[in-house]
Amino acid sequence: MMSQRVKNAFVDTALVGTIVLLLIFFYAPIVTLVAFSFTSSRVLTFPIEGFSLEWYGELIAKPDFFPAVINSAIVAAVSTVIATVLGTAGAIAWIRYYFRFRTLFRIVTFAPLLFPQLLLGVVMLLWFSVLGNWLNFSAGLATVIIGHVVYITPFALVIVAVQVYGFDETLEDAARDAGANRWEVFREITFPLLWPGIFSAGIFAFLLSWGNFYVSYSLSGTDRTLPIFVYSGIAVGSSPIYPALATLNFIPALILVGLAEFMRRRALRRQNAAQPLS
Repeated sequence: MMSQRVKNAFVDTALVGTIVLLLIFFYAPIVTLVAFSFTSSRVLTFPIEGFSLEWYGELIAKPDFFPAVINSAIVAAVSTVIATVLGTAGAIAWIRYYFRFRTLFRIVTFAPLLFPQLLLGVVMLLWFSVLGNWLNFSAGLATVIIGHVVYITPFALVIVAVQVYGFDETLEDAARDAGANRWEVFREITFPLLWPGIFSAGIFAFLLSWGNFYVSYSLSGTDRTLPIFVYSGIAVGSSPIYPALATLNFIPALILVGLAEFMRRRALRRQNAAQPLS
């Protein structure tokens, strides 16, 4: 029989090996994409032929992608604001209030999470096609924004709900006892304490919208967002300019993730500083 030390070593090795394999599975495509953006060849071949910054220079010289970036920024910004507001209101109602059909409300808010993006995009395309014939409008950025809001709002709701769940309601009671009205309580107590969760939900919603392809592709009509632009270029040809553009696309995402982490640590330090010494 194996000793307990051997069993523990076997389990530890299996866990470490599983984690390493998962990291390789998740990050190998990203590393490959970044590597292709530095190739000196005009076609995507493996192994990579040489090292060059030519394709980044070509992006700057011929910014054909700029309208797609503007469209993505508009869609992501508007969708994030709407989804974060709806998610915050839904999280407060979901956690703090008891009402009839509460269970149905939870099921409805979580339903988009269960739909694959491709299926959600196709279903909404069919819905907008019928509605567009009645109201005489066509697919475009407006329909993309609606689709993104439907898709990302449940994510924002879940993130804010975690913050609401840990909220100390006695602080609001104390403010009301001190004479504050409902708006003052929300402005001075509720919103500042929920802000870290709201900010994180907004960052996550923005990243989901910025990089979304399936819903955008189904609902964009003749308009193109950045993921659609990159996909169209790679589908037509195999120029390294598109991996270079996709690599640059990681920069705002990394900045936003770093900002969210900074805000989380800052809120944690404030919370620890506010706790009385025992």
